[in-house]
Amino acid sequence: MELKYQGKTKDVYQLEDGPLLLKFKDDVTGENGVFDPGANTVGLTIDGAGRAGLSLTTFFYKKLNAIEVPTHFISSDIENATMTVKPATVFGKGLEVICRFRAVGSFLRRYGAYVEEGQKLESFVEVTIKDDDRLDPPISADALAELQILSLEEYETLKQRTVEISNFVKAELAKKGLELYDIKLEFGRDAKTGEILLIDEISGGNMRAYKGSDYIEPLELEKIMLSK
Repeated sequence: MELKYQGKTKDVYQLEDGPLLLKFKDDVTGENGVFDPGANTVGLTIDGAGRAGLSLTTFFYKKLNAIEVPTHFISSDIENATMTVKPATVFGKGLEVICRFRAVGSFLRRYGAYVEEGQKLESFVEVTIKDDDRLDPPISADALAELQILSLEEYETLKQRTVEISNFVKAELAKKGLELYDIKLEFGRDAKTGEILLIDEISGGNMRAYKGSDYIEPLELEKIMLSK
């Protein structure tokens, strides 16, 4: 098993038979010890965060696979905090696609002159480039096409899938009395077929969920969502 990449919240290994193995860590993104799913640095370590993130990721991926949403998920091993996935190539050097239902986080910091904190948004989608040195800048569809990161047709697919998946997650959270404020997704092209796949994770580490006015921490979110 060959280590291919060390990320902020998980490491990626190449398995001998073709698939990749993702090893989930207990590190989460944020700044100054405060969790922030939109941050581009590790802000803190939470004991058990890796297994919790994988448990919730498995929960959502199994449901998405069942309704034939294309994903890279094959299987998971919760005890060892690993997930086996189909190989996929990222767009450019990596993109993050955010769907926002409330004006919080970096959206509020950028556009605070025009919106109030917590203001409702209509499944607003934005794309940022993975670039720590430039603080993951937002990028338009035209710029993505001009830089040959993806085509305008692929952008429309990403946007449509993001809205579909995010609203699916939102509905699942609503069953537990929770509200999804925003979620960060990642996509790639299937290494064999070129099909656009949902990749990475769907967990408390890449979304903000609230119960009323109370923010739900990632580990607590996993407990609530997976409770009978």
